[in-house]
Amino acid sequence: MLRKSRNLLVAIGISALSALTAACGGGGGVRSTPTPPRATPPPPPTPTPPPTPPPAAYDTAEYRATVGAVSMNALAAYQEGATGAGVKVGVIDSGIDLQSQEFPGRIDPASVDVAATRGLDDQGGHGTAVAFTIAGRRNGAGTHGVAFDSTLLVMRADAPGSCTTTGDDGGCTFDDDAIARGVDRVATNGARVINISLGGEAASPELVDAIRRATQQGVIIVISAGNDATPNPDPLAAVATTDAAHGMVIIAGSVGAADTLSDFSDKAGNGAAHYLAAVGEGVRAPDQNDTPFIWSGTSFAAPQIAGAVALLAQAFPNLSGAQIIQILYDSARDVGAPGVDSVYGHGVLDLTHAFQPLGGSSIAGTPSAVSLTTNATLSTPMGDAAQTGLGAVILDGFDRAFAIDLAHTIDTSGLAPTLTGALSTRERRLAGTLGATMVSLTIAPGAPMPSIVPTRLSPDDARQARAIAGLVTSRLGGEARFAIGFARSSATLTAQLAGRTEPAFLVASDPTREQGFASDIGGSAAIRQPFGGWGVTAAAESGAVLNRNDGALPAIADRYRRTGYDRFSIGIDRRVGALGATAAVARLDERDSVLGARFGGALGANRATSWFVDAGARWDAGGGWSVGGAMRLGWTRAEVRGGLDGAGRIHTSAFAADIGKQGVFGDDTVGLRIAQPLRVAKGGIDLTLPTHWDYATLAVDRWTTQRLNLAPTGREIDIEARYGRWLGAGWLDTNVFWRRDPANIADLPDDYGAAMRYSLNF
Repeated sequence: MLRKSRNLLVAIGISALSALTAACGGGGGVRSTPTPPRATPPPPPTPTPPPTPPPAAYDTAEYRATVGAVSMNALAAYQEGATGAGVKVGVIDSGIDLQSQEFPGRIDPASVDVAATRGLDDQGGHGTAVAFTIAGRRNGAGTHGVAFDSTLLVMRADAPGSCTTTGDDGGCTFDDDAIARGVDRVATNGARVINISLGGEAASPELVDAIRRATQQGVIIVISAGNDATPNPDPLAAVATTDAAHGMVIIAGSVGAADTLSDFSDKAGNGAAHYLAAVGEGVRAPDQNDTPFIWSGTSFAAPQIAGAVALLAQAFPNLSGAQIIQILYDSARDVGAPGVDSVYGHGVLDLTHAFQPLGGSSIAGTPSAVSLTTNATLSTPMGDAAQTGLGAVILDGFDRAFAIDLAHTIDTSGLAPTLTGALSTRERRLAGTLGATMVSLTIAPGAPMPSIVPTRLSPDDARQARAIAGLVTSRLGGEARFAIGFARSSATLTAQLAGRTEPAFLVASDPTREQGFASDIGGSAAIRQPFGGWGVTAAAESGAVLNRNDGALPAIADRYRRTGYDRFSIGIDRRVGALGATAAVARLDERDSVLGARFGGALGANRATSWFVDAGARWDAGGGWSVGGAMRLGWTRAEVRGGLDGAGRIHTSAFAADIGKQGVFGDDTVGLRIAQPLRVAKGGIDLTLPTHWDYATLAVDRWTTQRLNLAPTGREIDIEARYGRWLGAGWLDTNVFWRRDPANIADLPDDYGAAMRYSLNF
């Protein structure tokens, strides 16, 4: 069975002396000056290839003139060091120009004439042009091949004498038996891909069997779709849809530079599941006389794809042929109807995403999943903690190794405190007493149903014992008292049992009363036992740490990622005259966070245990004046999980100091406070990360310990003034604040503002 090469037309020949028109089978045409075959070709030259340039040098005028490489963005491969070196590409065609300087030392010795005993020297030019499109050298002039360092296994298969035929339908013809022998020889000599830029009737049984044997070995075969503008690919290409192909045959359609299917190209049709388009128009390549021509046809779309296969095979030697094909399909530009369609099949060849991780990725050598965008969300105490780099190797869904800097996947814009919760204007407070038992409740109605939220204490609220968002207190006989609350911290319950009050500051808060990061308190309990002038209080609380949930739905319940925590504390308090003092030790256990920060498996999936020492004092100086202060020191140990080794120790601190007076102008109060919220003073997490992957053993062969810094450069300082008084039937609170380095982020502008709140009793 005879078939022809599949270029449509060599439209314009480019020469320093003349412009020629020519054709080589397939679509017809006229060759003005046929070149006779060389009787005794000299041996191919074997000069030393030029050294590989640095990645930045790949984007050259030569590259930009190579239309196929530009269309597929081969630069993405070159910049990763993939040039096709060491990969064998089979070319079954009309041979190759042995005198050409375009293939120095890269024609495999196993190359042979499988149709006769004439040698490899090309007579028709088509084989040379196809080979150049795959592997033409990169020399800074004209254009180059897609995989310019690959090795060619050339199988000359044109029927003897057919390439000298002249006339409108002239050109080389090929017998299926010769093509079959070429397929077998290429497959047994180590080729990863075979290019067949030929077309015609359906493959003979002999050729089908050869294709079956090659694809069983994992060899990819690329066949041109045909140039008849038919709804379905050429009958030869239809072998891709048979069981003999094992899904390893790609049908190559042609598009122009604008990704529009060429008017001559056969469409995907019934071969859509195996069809991939690439540039087949205006491809510059030399003929058998080393004369550059502009070629068009699906014959020149196929070698673009074959070259891309070589780039992937070199870059990722672990890939099977089936995986390479799947990557090409998955990463193709979807330019037709969404998904696989009957015109473009899988779309247009594009290496942009082919050389990026595809599918689920993990840290090499571990089961820990890794995100390419966000692997950690830091909390307010960590602010703008900067990294000097956290290099690691990850494996994608095809077990390909990629280098990643995990420092770029750490989000420093966690949840920061705002005035919103403190200024809720829809709160309703309920309170009542029964003997020694007091119950108070604060409800903030919302959609679709009310939700219980925390509120803040003012001196008046504390005196009236009704500003707690869900609290039950009672005596246990004698002087012991206990409290049970929900949506209230254990520190607030402790203060309530001891009868301590807190000035109503909205921003500059007492650090011993809060976690220091965003959380949702679930339940809490405390018990206090006086001993003479001393009081001892034990307290516990549980709740959820809140992190922003990226991509969440608008509903409030879906905005945050919630992970649990438990807190236990024991403290003492003492009042001597006008001076009251407190001290406490607390333990905080976070199940899946570190001081409110969330770390994915790629950064250790850390959990933490923290110990805090709190101290505070308040002096009633007389005349309505009071001075107070509080401080917190913390020590945190992070536990590294997720298959990684490492350890983390973190030191934190916070403070506040205030002065206030009651009765400035009657029944009113004024105050001023300066505070530093909880901040990491020093420390971080030492992670042992994989930094080198060995494809020979498919294992990590180098691990490096690197520091995940959690100490910010920013230091938030809050200064707030407040004034409150009875006005009519309600209480008016006004607050003015200034906040430097909000959320401990130095680059954020200073935050300042004012708030006014009016509360009525019902």
